[in-house]
Amino acid sequence: MLVLPIPLAVALVLTFLACRFVLLRDGPSLFPLLLGAAALQGTLISLVQHYGIAALQPVLPVTASLVPPLAYLAFRQAAIRVPALPGALPHALAPLAAALSVPLGQGALHWLPDVALVALYAGYGTAILLQARGREDLPLARLEAGRLPQRIWQAVGASLLLSAASDMAIAIALLSGEAWLRPLVVSLTSSLALLAVGLLGLVAARPGPVGEDEEPDAGDTIAREPGAETVVDTEADRELMARLDALLDRDGACLDPDLTLARLARRLHVPMKQLSAAINRTSGENVSRHVNGYRIRHACKLLGQGDSATATMLASGFNTKSNFNREFLRVTGETPSAYRSRFAVAKG
Repeated sequence: MLVLPIPLAVALVLTFLACRFVLLRDGPSLFPLLLGAAALQGTLISLVQHYGIAALQPVLPVTASLVPPLAYLAFRQAAIRVPALPGALPHALAPLAAALSVPLGQGALHWLPDVALVALYAGYGTAILLQARGREDLPLARLEAGRLPQRIWQAVGASLLLSAASDMAIAIALLSGEAWLRPLVVSLTSSLALLAVGLLGLVAARPGPVGEDEEPDAGDTIAREPGAETVVDTEADRELMARLDALLDRDGACLDPDLTLARLARRLHVPMKQLSAAINRTSGENVSRHVNGYRIRHACKLLGQGDSATATMLASGFNTKSNFNREFLRVTGETPSAYRSRFAVAKG
């Protein structure tokens, strides 16, 4: 019976997902590259650790260094801003630095490639964690999903940190003379981290569509002088909220399942941060909760008319039943089925 090494099995899964992603064309362009890089790393780990092809050992740090910057750029592309080529070029320095660490990491400096990878994975993992946590709403994430995309991207960042921890464990094992632990640590922790990055990234790769006229730009940030205090213009907030509520009420704009913070701000001709801050100051909610409140009120009307929960969910701008049920319970205090049953009894 043929038993595949764990890293190779992971590589096959990621290769299948990358091919499916390319064929369906259902997400950001960087995700096949991320999945492909993770699959390549898993394959090389198997060839070195399980099939004894030691000549490929120097290549491992270089291919491993491709995953963190690709994960970070994919996060930015799917959740925050489509990266422009000039701004993305510095991230190519990561594999270059890893490649340089291989010839330098000889003799007394044999630990250099492992330390470089620890810094790389930990740095990019931390960057994803902080940027995902530091935003009330991810600009390019669908509003109906609530905080789920944010949590998934934080899990991707945590997976990169797990890989950094595995590389640190490898370095400690080598320094302590326990080199026999290296294949075990590499096979298990690296495989789990690569699989998590691939799968979680694929789940998160469902941003709302961004057209040329809707892409976030420099106008989506609010410039302030150093040390200047924030002045809250309540009148401006009320005016913006009135425009927002009119837009959400008009022509069923709130029912668009692809609605994002970026698209909403573009339609109102205001920076995203200004819109998000105005909603937070006036209602104490974030953008997704405010929009989902409109959707749930629409859903209540449909359920009261006797529509099924599934039909109501789809007609109210939700893509998944879990998100619909969660938001319905938050707004009304009861489940959709209980709400529908109560109206049916009242009518009967």
